[in-house]
Amino acid sequence: MNAVVEANVVWEWSIQSDREGDTVEVNVDWTAPEGSKRTIPAFWRGGKTWSIRFASSVPGEHQLSWREIKSESIRVTVEPYRGDNPLLKHGPITTKLGEHIFRHADRTPFFWLADTWWMGLCDRLHWPGEFQRFALDRLEQGFNVIHLVAGLYPDMPPLHDAGKNEAGKPWDEKFTQLNPAYFDYADRRIQYLCSIGISPCIFGCWGYFAKFMGVEKLKKHWRNLIARWGAYPITWSLAGEAVLPYYLDEKFGKWDEYTPQARKDWTEIGRYVRSIEPFGRPITIHPPNYMGKEQGGHDQVEDRNLLDFDMLQTAHGSQNFYWHAVTAGRHAYSLEPAMPVIQGEGFYEGILESCREETQRWFFWSSILTGAAGHSYGANGIWQLNRPGEPFRANPMGMHWGDIPWQDAAKLSGAKQIALGKKLLETLPWYEMQPHQEWLELGKPSEFVRPENAQYMTPYCAGIPNKLRLIYWSPNESFLPLVGLAGIEKSARYNATLINPSTIEPLDLGEVKPDSDQNWKIPKTPITRDWLLMLST
Repeated sequence: MNAVVEANVVWEWSIQSDREGDTVEVNVDWTAPEGSKRTIPAFWRGGKTWSIRFASSVPGEHQLSWREIKSESIRVTVEPYRGDNPLLKHGPITTKLGEHIFRHADRTPFFWLADTWWMGLCDRLHWPGEFQRFALDRLEQGFNVIHLVAGLYPDMPPLHDAGKNEAGKPWDEKFTQLNPAYFDYADRRIQYLCSIGISPCIFGCWGYFAKFMGVEKLKKHWRNLIARWGAYPITWSLAGEAVLPYYLDEKFGKWDEYTPQARKDWTEIGRYVRSIEPFGRPITIHPPNYMGKEQGGHDQVEDRNLLDFDMLQTAHGSQNFYWHAVTAGRHAYSLEPAMPVIQGEGFYEGILESCREETQRWFFWSSILTGAAGHSYGANGIWQLNRPGEPFRANPMGMHWGDIPWQDAAKLSGAKQIALGKKLLETLPWYEMQPHQEWLELGKPSEFVRPENAQYMTPYCAGIPNKLRLIYWSPNESFLPLVGLAGIEKSARYNATLINPSTIEPLDLGEVKPDSDQNWKIPKTPITRDWLLMLST
């Protein structure tokens, strides 16, 4: 038996077996053209049907054969992809140890811009009309990643009706058997995103399910996810808020008591996921918000080598926590060996009636110019999918984050403005930029500003020596005034452009003429607001 498939396009193979139920494991042996061997886990479709999904960037003949249930084999010939979907044309997202950016499989740089639809696989975002229209709208704006949780959601009791989709819930009430039909409906959403060029970042569950289900059942859950979706151009997050206790747990807030066992559990699950994941999709894990601590995904497991990129969460209820976003980002970017760093959850637009568009601009640009590989946006109303007249329920602690419907939240200005920022960056060699705070000439803070805070609420700068400088500052948010730029290279001939970060409209300032010390004073801006300043050769 032979099959032909284009590179990176998913091909599915199903078989009937005398084995029924998800209590058994079924695998397919995969031999690549150069002779390397891997194992693809199969997933149970219900009854006696098992399926595998396969994709590869490697041209040539691949040999696949069922291991446990039948001796049938097939040759799959991978040919060049002929379409224009960037996730298939350039290949899925990859990482390389020692690099701070994402790339496609063909090494084309990939700028991550995600929207957060935690509960996007449930039926409160109606399929197909609402889901597809919203995805196309985000794609047009410039988003290329969507955060989705695989059925085991935050902010609700386990397996609550608020998390069901058209086929019900992902597992039975006692977590004894998963529901294949739930994942069949989830397939449609995952497949659609990939088909239009948006890469799902799939969160296996919320962290406290390690306690609810136990490690072995979560391994079973993860095996099903990898078998169903691993062939698609996706990325994985082992869990959301990995070491967070359940909201009503007696150890909620008692990190020192709860965290050690949770880290041990997620380390074991992470090793299992890496051991069975055959397609090399990047893996991360999402942390809870540790107030006052510089922690990220790397602190959720005992072995940072289990992760391919680092994900952060910073306080997201108020602009008072800007400092936390900066410290977490700088800390993660400084770790060795280097890997891409993403602010995975931060100042959700509109949450608790705060964090509006100016906060989104500050969070985006301060993150990127600190060294992030991209950015994850979130808006209250979208992550939990409030519907008109039917807001998402309060969480088990009684916290209600706000009742704006997702349709209205989707129109908030912050998302559009940071998407414009991505489009600007993609006209530049953003993948070569590095943080350069030493290029800034800063004034003294006001006498009312505590010195320890001034280092966080500051202008930000990144660039490429002799080629590009990009500066963001907000007089309303910075404790340190921007006076000028220092150390202008003698050999460089820069032209300066002032850019409105809300619209990306440019204002040409002409040639940069530094003084005898190679410093350059910032001209007076047209109005007092946040600005981008670009120096380019």
